[in-house]
Amino acid sequence: MTVAQQVARPARADSIFFPAMAWAMAAVVFAGFAPSWFLRGYIPSPIPLAPLPPLIILHGIAFTSWILLFIAQTSLVAANRRDIHRKLGGWGVGLAVAMLVLGWMAAVNSLRHGFTPLPEISPAVFFVIPVASLVVFAALVLLGVRDRKRPDHHKRYMLISVMSLLLPAVARVGTMGLIPGPPLMMGFAVADAFLLALAAYDFFRRGKLHPATFIGGAILIVSEPGRILVGQTQWWQHFANSLV
Repeated sequence: MTVAQQVARPARADSIFFPAMAWAMAAVVFAGFAPSWFLRGYIPSPIPLAPLPPLIILHGIAFTSWILLFIAQTSLVAANRRDIHRKLGGWGVGLAVAMLVLGWMAAVNSLRHGFTPLPEISPAVFFVIPVASLVVFAALVLLGVRDRKRPDHHKRYMLISVMSLLLPAVARVGTMGLIPGPPLMMGFAVADAFLLALAAYDFFRRGKLHPATFIGGAILIVSEPGRILVGQTQWWQHFANSLV
């Protein structure tokens, strides 16, 4: 005779908040990359668009898949389908590794082509921004995987991992003139706004900040000015130039 294991259903507030955050961040990503990726060719462009290199296509597919996977995972937990959630989690780890590899390759490719969207900084200095995002993303995913048996920690680390990916999308929205202010600073501000929403939710639900929100948020916030400081050091610029 078998005994069915009783699985606790997540709190109703969690079932609303985390999927809503996932969809909101997906909307930011879609808005930023609609002209150059999601709706490429359907939105009028002032200049002819060159074909995307295969590396950028793979990079876009991988990062888009992470956003879609996160929406699916939060929705599955909200529906109390943790069995499917766990099965997809293994694929998520593999996808995260692919994202790190493709992200590094894309960043180095941009560096070698002298790409910098900010005329006030050199390509070598700008190179630190995507690399730091990859480091922060990797750290948060590792924490999330480590705490996969502690759902309240796991879901917060994975949520903040998506926040760490918002900078390029918000920066592109900024270049469209839809968000006032320097694109880089606005990118940080939007990610921090989502983090602030998570902190507010913690206080609403628990009366205090969750430890995972504190640790993950600290990693995200410290990395923002930290990457600019690192990018201006001689050793970083020497390292970046050695890759060219």
